[in-house]
Amino acid sequence: MTDTTPAPDAHDHRRQVLYWRLLARLFDPEERASLEAASLAVVEDIGLPAALLDPQVSIDSIVQRHPDLAAELDGLMTPDGAHPQDDSAASDARTDPQDATGADHEHTGPQDPTVDADPRDRAAEVRRAALVSKVLLNVFATGSGAVSAGQLARWQSDAGWLERALGCAPGDLRGGRTGAPGGVAPTGTGLGGATPDLSRLIPQIGPELGALEADLVKRMRLREVLADPQLAARLTPSMSLIEQLLRDKNNLSGVALANAKALIRRFVDEVAQVLRTQVEKTSVGAIDRSVPPKRVFRNLDLDRTIWKNLTNYSPEEERLYVDRLYYRHTARKTTPQRLIVVVDQSGSMVDSMVNCTILASIFAGLPRVDVHLIAYDTQALDLTPWVHDPFETLLRTNLGGGTDGTVAMALAQPKIAEPRNTVVVWISDFYEWQSQPLFDSMAALHRSGTRFIPVGSVTSSGRGSVNPWFRERFKDLGTPVLSGHIRKLVHELKTFLAS
Repeated sequence: MTDTTPAPDAHDHRRQVLYWRLLARLFDPEERASLEAASLAVVEDIGLPAALLDPQVSIDSIVQRHPDLAAELDGLMTPDGAHPQDDSAASDARTDPQDATGADHEHTGPQDPTVDADPRDRAAEVRRAALVSKVLLNVFATGSGAVSAGQLARWQSDAGWLERALGCAPGDLRGGRTGAPGGVAPTGTGLGGATPDLSRLIPQIGPELGALEADLVKRMRLREVLADPQLAARLTPSMSLIEQLLRDKNNLSGVALANAKALIRRFVDEVAQVLRTQVEKTSVGAIDRSVPPKRVFRNLDLDRTIWKNLTNYSPEEERLYVDRLYYRHTARKTTPQRLIVVVDQSGSMVDSMVNCTILASIFAGLPRVDVHLIAYDTQALDLTPWVHDPFETLLRTNLGGGTDGTVAMALAQPKIAEPRNTVVVWISDFYEWQSQPLFDSMAALHRSGTRFIPVGSVTSSGRGSVNPWFRERFKDLGTPVLSGHIRKLVHELKTFLAS
């Protein structure tokens, strides 16, 4: 009887060696000499640099020496970047005695070497395994002990390469910012088109990256780094770093405080640039057609003018005679829209606090939008005088502590002069000390005609736990909790302001 079991494939063995080595490095601190030696042989044999196996070498350094690898790393871990066929289909191809034409093959004789029964490029799979292993190892093997500014910068850059491998721009999954976090510029990024939805492919990857970065920041002697201008210059601002700076700002002085403020300012400007792009097309106020259009050239509706005067066209003269000019309405209702943003500044809401403070400042710069900003924990602070400057606003926050929304409501309610012309955006996880009294006052706002928008999280990842007691009651009230990417909140506010 002829054995038709396919022979073990050398490429499969190589790929397994690389992934076993990755698992050993991640979960066993002791180096496995046999796996290291076998992996080195594989990497050298397929023409990749040996430095790919050294976890101390950054991806930036490898790409600088081998620029062609940048294109391979982009989209490496996306479905489009991984080209191997489905394993079951490939298995069927190996064992199916018929080819695509339906002809039977004899198994007693040698196979025709020109016939490729397996459409998978196994050599490419091995190469991809080596590159994937490098990216995952550099990002997820963070070690222990103190962290330097250089180590944090290197990790941020490597995390950016992981985001690129997943089809995103560097920074997208950790904080919604675009642009390379440091090191190699976005050479060969190949990141055109919309950011893919990774919630199905790799759930929670964004929050986990943020947690890793936060742990590295906590392990850094941040005050010492900030006191040294050269070391501080190596820091790349991120949400985790900004959170730590805001928590520790009252303990800083002199050069350290100046460097901390510079980092916060850089981060605020970067996030503001992204959010401003989303907001800049906002049309504030509905067109007021009771006001005649201003008869100036810039308002001339040329298409409508031509259409309305087509009956006056003279074919003999090839000339259109215009009896009447038509103009566009540009006047808008001048009643200002009032936007009241209430932000929970307790420790669990730092990401939302930063994003919404910046967002409030952007909307405050729009014409006929009256923006008020209130931050609270167990006490409330009216930050409206500084709403145009998110940097100064954040410096006045006091992160941490408990949560008592009733004190914020006491500041917000007097600001509502015209309920139907007011929107209240309340950002919190709603784990409150006085749940029922706060909800009752929120329900009263909703019934008065005020547009009330409860927001659970406004981060790039959408991570955040919302008190289920509040979530159910908001749903019954007809104002479900808005959670997810900050673009959702931008869309809601634009809809209100344009109505």
